[in-house]
Amino acid sequence: MIRTATPADVPVIHALVRELAEYEKAPDEANATEEQLHEALFGDRPAAYAHMAVDDTTGEPVGFALWFLNFSTWRGVHGIYLEDLYVRPTARGAGHGKALLTELARICVDRGYQRLEWSVLDWNAPSIAFYESLGARPQDEWTVYRLTDEALLTLGA
Repeated sequence: MIRTATPADVPVIHALVRELAEYEKAPDEANATEEQLHEALFGDRPAAYAHMAVDDTTGEPVGFALWFLNFSTWRGVHGIYLEDLYVRPTARGAGHGKALLTELARICVDRGYQRLEWSVLDWNAPSIAFYESLGARPQDEWTVYRLTDEALLTLGA
């Protein structure tokens, strides 16, 4: 049901990213190209990793998890930051999302990582309920900040 992504998966990962952007009501913000995803996942210095959820019968990809390593100075070890988790609506409820998170948790345990973290939109009640059913808890004492576009360019100049 879950396998490591290969370079041949980049077009479907790109399509799934676009579907996720539609679901999150932000299709105009997903501007990554297949080339950028390929470089990030499979270039000389990969910055991210991906796993595919595939249909047990057809073997066709139905979802993905894209993640990268973070680091906790308090714990002194790496963790995984899950950037995207998406399962196509037609495949939801079959265990693909849980299997993807289980695989990432297994990687954390196997490698001695002590955290698996991600963000979820406040309005996404089905996902929040799913995550909490697995034992995940919101970190509501933290607020995410982001610099992009003009603010990033101005500060970085």
